[in-house]
Amino acid sequence: MGETAAANNHHHHHGHQVFDASVPQQPAFKCFDDDGRLKRTGTVWTASAHIITAVIGSGVLSLAWAIAQLGWIAGPAVMLLFSFVTLYSSTLLSDCYRTGDAVSGKRNYTYMDAVRSILGGFKFKICGLIQYLNLFGIAVGYTIAASISMMAIKRSNCFHKSGGKDPCHMSSNPYMIIFGVTEILLSQVPDFDQIWWISIVAAVMSFTYSAIGLALGIVQVAANGVFKGSLTGISIGTVTQTQKIWRTFQALGDIAFAYSYSVVLIEIQDTVRSPPSESTTMKKATKISIAVTTIFYMLCGSMGYAAFGDAAPGNLLTGFGFYNPFWLLDIANAAIVVHLIGAYQVFSQPIFAFVEKSVSERFPDSDLLTKELQIKIPGFRSPYKTNVFRVVFRCCFVVLTTVISMLMPFFNDVVGILGVLGFWPLTVYFPVEMYIKQRKVEKWSTRWVCLQMLSVACLVISVVAGVGSIAGVMLDLKVYKPFQSTY
Repeated sequence: MGETAAANNHHHHHGHQVFDASVPQQPAFKCFDDDGRLKRTGTVWTASAHIITAVIGSGVLSLAWAIAQLGWIAGPAVMLLFSFVTLYSSTLLSDCYRTGDAVSGKRNYTYMDAVRSILGGFKFKICGLIQYLNLFGIAVGYTIAASISMMAIKRSNCFHKSGGKDPCHMSSNPYMIIFGVTEILLSQVPDFDQIWWISIVAAVMSFTYSAIGLALGIVQVAANGVFKGSLTGISIGTVTQTQKIWRTFQALGDIAFAYSYSVVLIEIQDTVRSPPSESTTMKKATKISIAVTTIFYMLCGSMGYAAFGDAAPGNLLTGFGFYNPFWLLDIANAAIVVHLIGAYQVFSQPIFAFVEKSVSERFPDSDLLTKELQIKIPGFRSPYKTNVFRVVFRCCFVVLTTVISMLMPFFNDVVGILGVLGFWPLTVYFPVEMYIKQRKVEKWSTRWVCLQMLSVACLVISVVAGVGSIAGVMLDLKVYKPFQSTY
């Protein structure tokens, strides 16, 4: 998911408004909102655009594989199910933007703010832990995906040269290291997530590769002349009975990953103008954007499955279902790499901010942590400010994600685990709890029971998918030797 939109908003709010005395002052209510921040100008359309760019991203790549595990009936049905759950929980969340009253209640600027002000301290800590774990996991997942795409470019050119005779096996490790080094450098750039064009670049990239994947699927189906695949998914024989069960569970996790973006919603809602009340606008925007993404996902997943049947690769653009046109695949994979380089930073920024803030609060007197070093860089006017702890911590963080990626470079399993981690707690449990608290839903009333049933059902799906993905990692580790995986 191109979450650039998400984290972009973490810092926007801290700007101090400066008045220029020479300009005649407007009355205060004209250019500020009720909380004293600059007037928000977002509409249904900008909000929908933000959500769509936040959602459509690397989740698309494993959808054909997920549908291949489930088959033509269950696959699309599960996708619809997830889109409805996401739609419903987004509706609940949009009512949590303001604590108390929907029109004049106190605003919550981020998902975590909402949890803190509505559910209180203890749940806030748990939510934080889950969210940071999830972000860390996404950093690992993106390292794997980016290295696979870099390798795919190399391999597709090698295939092309040898006319498909040479299998071109290679190790993914050098590519993970290249990605890691790039991220170490970028993680030292101050306020990376405030660079406004990153969001646009990410959006363009994710549309590029999603569209190429879709187009290649359609072309392949046309060339085959038939829709491949079966009603019940991958056949036993291709995989064993137990593998079939685990893979079915894992496919649920992969689909959940493609839909887990509720964490972004409140931040997007914070860009919307009122009246009408922000929650009204946001409900419209979620309907539009979830409809668009579901149709897009259905197309990408179904076309990929129709093109390859049981052989649908775990990552649509790198599984070498397609060989030609090789330059088009290279463009798509390059787009994935560019997108993921940016997205990795956007996802790690909240972790960096959190750790650095808590450390400086705990040890306010330590020179290592608080002393700003200024480094003059030739060609730049202002010196580059940093401190020792920041440099060391960010390097270690990137190194850690890179090492973990090298230990288990299995895109689908990792994506499945992440999907589960983000799905139940952040997309279902917390929104339901906040809504019950906000709307003062009576215990054991029909509405309360229905909400709890939804929550429990999603918990069961998540646990099952999590177990499936972990089993997948275990099975893969039996075959692979860590640090020596080749494709």
